[in-house]
Amino acid sequence: MTDSAIRLKRIYDPASPDDGARILVDRLWPRGIRKDDAALTLWLKNIAPSTDLRHWFNHDPALWEEFCRRYHAELSTSGEAVHTLRDYLAKGPVTLLYAAHDTVHNNAVALADYLRKAREAD
Repeated sequence: MTDSAIRLKRIYDPASPDDGARILVDRLWPRGIRKDDAALTLWLKNIAPSTDLRHWFNHDPALWEEFCRRYHAELSTSGEAVHTLRDYLAKGPVTLLYAAHDTVHNNAVALADYLRKAREAD
């Protein structure tokens, strides 16, 4: 897996053949998107932050570093979901899809960081 193998995109952006596997990593289905139109490979909602953590963070950039720390701790105990995602990454490019408006402070960004760090530790 290379860093270029992990891409990030809002679910509201058009699908592209370059996306590879399109995996939605939000726990809740995004508003205004029909499941038939999402062009998803997989909805991996179990890899999303817990409801408690999502509510605590509430997309507040001031809480970003602590959110990442807590989310990474959750990911380290969610073996099956992380394993599934790493299997897709071993096969080719993966686009992590998310609904958040903030393209810098969201769970997909934190997840991509976790995956890169896990790869470096291997």
